[in-house]
Amino acid sequence: MHAHEHLSVEGVGCFLVTVSDTRTPETDESGRLIAEALRRAGHEVKGYAVVPDEPERIRTALEEALGDPGVDAVILNGGTGISPRDVTPEAVLPLLERELPGFGEAFRRLSFEEIGPRALLSRAFAGITRGKLVFALPGSPHGVSLALERLLLPLLGHAAYELRRGHAG
Repeated sequence: MHAHEHLSVEGVGCFLVTVSDTRTPETDESGRLIAEALRRAGHEVKGYAVVPDEPERIRTALEEALGDPGVDAVILNGGTGISPRDVTPEAVLPLLERELPGFGEAFRRLSFEEIGPRALLSRAFAGITRGKLVFALPGSPHGVSLALERLLLPLLGHAAYELRRGHAG
């Protein structure tokens, strides 16, 4: 066990945003996977929205999530590829105060091990704004599962602890 592994927040409050022109709450498999994985890990889903691939709608959903005092992390899925409608990075990155480049780098490395060079087309990223974590995952269920299991869930409680610690006192 590493020295800081025990320094973790249980029950991290999360807000989920699915970015898609075609999915609805009923057909959003990736959103459902995220919510179920968070709950199994003991975290809380404080809110959920499905928005189209439109920068203003994405920013509005993010602002709503960031305005909730019970939310420690916003998890977006979808819109991180290279098709013309994939605009999540353009909508969200300007709002981040700090980027966490290692998240996207690690996701692409893990994904590369599974799917090869197509992984390099992912623009998944993470960062911090207003003392809250922001994660942007791919929209595919497989990509979401990989990011959750290997990166986000093992990191979430400790990252929330570090951010809260910085705001204490």
